[in-house]
Amino acid sequence: MHDVQWCLREAKRIGPSCSALVRVLFSDRVLIKLRAVQGLLRFAKQYSDELLEDACRRANHFGTPNYGAVKQILAKGLDLEPAPTISTLATTYTQGGRFCRDTQTLLLH
Repeated sequence: MHDVQWCLREAKRIGPSCSALVRVLFSDRVLIKLRAVQGLLRFAKQYSDELLEDACRRANHFGTPNYGAVKQILAKGLDLEPAPTISTLATTYTQGGRFCRDTQTLLLH
């Protein structure tokens, strides 16, 4: 078992995204998530430092900095895909939905 200081050093060695995710997990003062961080850092042995860093970057990007999210990202290979941008979203989100109305027409009585 590794302590908190070792986990912080190891995460910093892997990369800035991994370090940020570990700091978020350790920032919870109610629950010490040492086991989750240890499990997260073990993914570097199973996959690689680069894949773990990419998975942590993706988890941070989508606002899900936790063990389960990183595990799913690595298992599904989502760390190899680029993060979606606004241009890849459906026209419903970029041009308005079928039932959207112009506010100028709604406010006229």
